[in-house]
Amino acid sequence: MIISYFRTVILYLVLILSIRMLGKRQVGQMEPSEFVVTMLVANLASIPMQDGGIPLYSGLVPILTVLGIELVLSFLSLRSLRFRKLLCGKPVILIENGNILQENLRRTRVTLDELTGHLREKDVLDLGSVQYAILETNGNLSVFPYPKDRPATAGEAGIATRQQYLPITVISDGKLLPENLKKANKNSAWLRQTLKKHQASVAQTWLLTVDGADRITFYRKEQSL
Repeated sequence: MIISYFRTVILYLVLILSIRMLGKRQVGQMEPSEFVVTMLVANLASIPMQDGGIPLYSGLVPILTVLGIELVLSFLSLRSLRFRKLLCGKPVILIENGNILQENLRRTRVTLDELTGHLREKDVLDLGSVQYAILETNGNLSVFPYPKDRPATAGEAGIATRQQYLPITVISDGKLLPENLKKANKNSAWLRQTLKKHQASVAQTWLLTVDGADRITFYRKEQSL
């Protein structure tokens, strides 16, 4: 029983490491090769997990082999445009200048219902308002309306906008992040003054962020019952 437990823990950690090495894409954003590798690795790990009579290395070796192949293919894809097209394919235009390219729909096996469904997901109800629709290699649909049907940006509307800054988390769940405090160009004196203003300690703070305009966001940690 204990051996089975440790085998499962080891395989779980190997799976986590494998997925981390593949990158941070969501399942819906995976290229075909990455999706195949994910499915293969999961199936290969399930066999030694379920059957204790199979040596652990019989599951680890295939997993590491598949992972190694994927890393090599990823490297080749980065270095060669031709190889990347062969492995991942290339984007396909489904709507061009308002015209639905029926041949491309048939070639990609996308039905008209699927196309209109994807457009609704992009908040597009009128096909005539779409200038371009492109099926990306990861299966997502990029939609570009005609300029007259596109919402006006603040610049186009002549509206003055404030500069945008990325908030930096200084305290998270009662834990001080010293490297982020330094990154925000703040010091311990600023932190003490900020916490004093909110009448809280580090341990009592659930979230404290500050951005480049010195805008502070503070949330107190709720008391557990």
